[in-house]
Amino acid sequence: MTKRALIRIAILSTTILLTTILTGCKTTTPTTNSNSNSKILVVASIPPISNFVKEVGGDRVEVLTMVPPGASPHTYEPTPAQMRDLTHARALFLNGVGLEFWADKAIKAADNPNLQVVVLSEGMQILESSENAAGNPHLWLSPKRAKHYVERIRDTLIEIDPEGKATYQANADRYLAELDQLDADIRDAVAHFKSREMVTFHASWAYFIHDYGLHQAAVLETTPGKEPSAAEVAEIVEIIKRTGAPAVFAEPQFSPRAAQVIADEAGVPVLTLDPLGGLPPRETYLKLMYWNLEQLKKGLGADTP
Repeated sequence: MTKRALIRIAILSTTILLTTILTGCKTTTPTTNSNSNSKILVVASIPPISNFVKEVGGDRVEVLTMVPPGASPHTYEPTPAQMRDLTHARALFLNGVGLEFWADKAIKAADNPNLQVVVLSEGMQILESSENAAGNPHLWLSPKRAKHYVERIRDTLIEIDPEGKATYQANADRYLAELDQLDADIRDAVAHFKSREMVTFHASWAYFIHDYGLHQAAVLETTPGKEPSAAEVAEIVEIIKRTGAPAVFAEPQFSPRAAQVIADEAGVPVLTLDPLGGLPPRETYLKLMYWNLEQLKKGLGADTP
């Protein structure tokens, strides 16, 4: 065999080897991508909405949360990585009523024609707010209003993924029943509160207060992140003494300094109400709301039935 023939055989063998390697890579990569993309990617703005989507979507969805646990949606802005996630997502679930001030910019930047944007508060009665011209955005803190969110999420997932309809329907039915039980438990507890006067960090509990017959005696910060002035502190202290409000409720997303100053002046304790959760022991909406209910019992002096 000539030297030229040997060279041609060597080249042919090398070509066959490279082809085999590249073919193997091509057959392996789509399998990996298929596994990672087997779930429908959706994005939720805040932890409670994220949990609603997980409850309804189950194993068929992968849920990413824009505002991480411990952060305030009133001040948080998405990271570049989160903005990139929107370019691949099938749905973006927003609360609306001005809570996600970053939404329009993020949706435009994502430039994702397959992204279905769902504003869960659309069509619902919105309470007025002194801090937000669009109204008070904290509807999810009323379980009966949260049910509307869950129904919208169910319908959206069915539209995006018709094959999962039975799963989404069954999961939603189960979860809606759990929200009904939560509502009943709250009503039973509120019926035995010694006081109905609430002094909260800001007006995040307006829908809860409205739906369960409580009274908003005072709000510490009309604008989240802006501490009350000396005159406002004095006014709130006077309101607490006049109404007999038994506690001041702070929020873990903000400094408790103003709450502690006011509580000390008024001679009442500071307790915490968490509107967002996402962290143990209140990582789910139900755990969050039952935890908050226990805080309310401590603060408002629940009588035993």
